[in-house]
Amino acid sequence: MVRVGLTPERLTRAGAELADEVGFDQVTVSALARRFDVKVASLYSHVKNSQDLKTRIALFALEELADRVASALAGRAGRDALAAFADAYRDYAREHPGRYAAARLRLDPETAAASAGPRHAQMTRAILRGYDLTEPDQTHAVRMLGSVFHGYVSLEMAGGFDHTAVEPKESWDWMVDSLDALLRNWTTS
Repeated sequence: MVRVGLTPERLTRAGAELADEVGFDQVTVSALARRFDVKVASLYSHVKNSQDLKTRIALFALEELADRVASALAGRAGRDALAAFADAYRDYAREHPGRYAAARLRLDPETAAASAGPRHAQMTRAILRGYDLTEPDQTHAVRMLGSVFHGYVSLEMAGGFDHTAVEPKESWDWMVDSLDALLRNWTTS
């Protein structure tokens, strides 16, 4: 019997909220069943298993983050677009740590291709068009930006910058300025 009010979408959203509260690694069908005060078996008509639930949360997070970034980028170009992209990424990770972790879940190629992941790459490439990069440099720059932003956010969230007098936001802005300068002065190898 399907429990009234439970849908895959509602369970996915609740799983995303749970991920933010307890960590993405702790999200299971059992934990979600406890949240709704239902038996685990009643959720299996909506999700296949914990991996299916995690994949749904990852897809939800990728879409949510892509929507946020797209909104932040609207009408911006150059350094302004780069900063808006970076800030939207960082703010999302800080506000939704479990969802951010979910967005890093390795997806099978077919699921990844159908996800909002390609939108992220397209938005990054749109920013880079303002820097007049051609291939393969554009691909290198997409990877560089993703790596730098993810690395910084991961270190910051782990408390890696808690022991210095310089505020993390000051370093973040310096880093964005440095990336902008690098991209503006890019030389083809």
